Amino acid sequence: MRWSWKIGEVAGIGIYIHATFWLLIAFILFEDWSQKHSMGAALYGAIFVMVIFGCIVLHELGHALTALHFGVKTRDITLLPIGGLARLERMPDEPLQELWVALAGPAVNVAIAIVLYVVLLAAGAHANLAQFRWQGGNFLNKLMVVNIWLVLFNMIPAFPMDGGRVLRALLATKMEFTQATHIAARIGQGIAYLFALVGLFTDPFLLFIALFVWMGAEQEAAMAQMHTWVGNIPVGRVMVTDFRALQPDDPLTDAVAHTLSGWQYDFPVIFGDHVLGILTREDMVKALAQGGPTGRVRDAMRRDVPIADSYDMLERTLPLFHECHCRSLPVEHDGRLVGMLTMDNVGEFLAIQSALRRAKGKTKDTDHQPTRSTGETMF
Repeated sequence: MRWSWKIGEVAGIGIYIHATFWLLIAFILFEDWSQKHSMGAALYGAIFVMVIFGCIVLHELGHALTALHFGVKTRDITLLPIGGLARLERMPDEPLQELWVALAGPAVNVAIAIVLYVVLLAAGAHANLAQFRWQGGNFLNKLMVVNIWLVLFNMIPAFPMDGGRVLRALLATKMEFTQATHIAARIGQGIAYLFALVGLFTDPFLLFIALFVWMGAEQEAAMAQMHTWVGNIPVGRVMVTDFRALQPDDPLTDAVAHTLSGWQYDFPVIFGDHVLGILTREDMVKALAQGGPTGRVRDAMRRDVPIADSYDMLERTLPLFHECHCRSLPVEHDGRLVGMLTMDNVGEFLAIQSALRRAKGKTKDTDHQPTRSTGETMF
């Protein structure tokens, strides 16, 4: 994610802090200082928030490591002001596996709360779950209460909370994945509606939560529909096989000539059988403006471009476009460049598939219509 800085790595999973996270810390420092006029109190509040987010990181690692157990990798974990975001490459295909992945995060918070409770008892302190004060109070007791809150909030049966994924996983054991997602999304939107209704008369913050839940449900339903469309389609079926490639020492004028003579805007740059990168139209134009037509491809190409494999499923490859902020990806088959996957071609493929589904649906409707004799009168 852009505007994020890496602060560590666990089991190959990068942990990042987004720039907006520090706005939250600055806000906490300002609020505590304005109330107490004490730097100690301000630092206490900021440290408490950072410890809470440490628990959130452990929560997300619970998801990530459980997913890794089922063969699903996690790209990274990013801390945002609203919580943590673990970007899994995909959700497990088996409903019970998704169930365990979804439960793993809240289970970590339960474990933290139990450990803190035991520590409080061992220290002779009284564990109080009913009272919570942001300023003052026992640090460990407050942290225990926050972890319990995190469990309860995350187990609300609505996307994008863990409870929504638990509900979807349980439904998916009895029905098709997309149908289970739509039902779970509708239940989540019903909960969002109730939050908004209550928030109008009580706490306006509930309106923000309602919007968050509603949008999360919509996004999850859309992703499920996309999974239905492209989940079992290999990249090799969608890629473009009629393309031109460039060598790193080719002049930029060759790329200009290829662009003007055909449809291709981005060109893979190869050396032998090895893909070095991509020359995009934007980078070509920028290089021409800066250095003129004497420039070489190697001086304008992008080298940090991911490479798709023709065996990969399209669903797992599409996020690569967002990661590299590019429009085209080179595709290899057994280490050899065999095609290009472009956003334009993916869009055309999905449009054709959608049209074929609509035509198939109309055919089924026609087949199920009752027949009648020519002399029958219809009112």
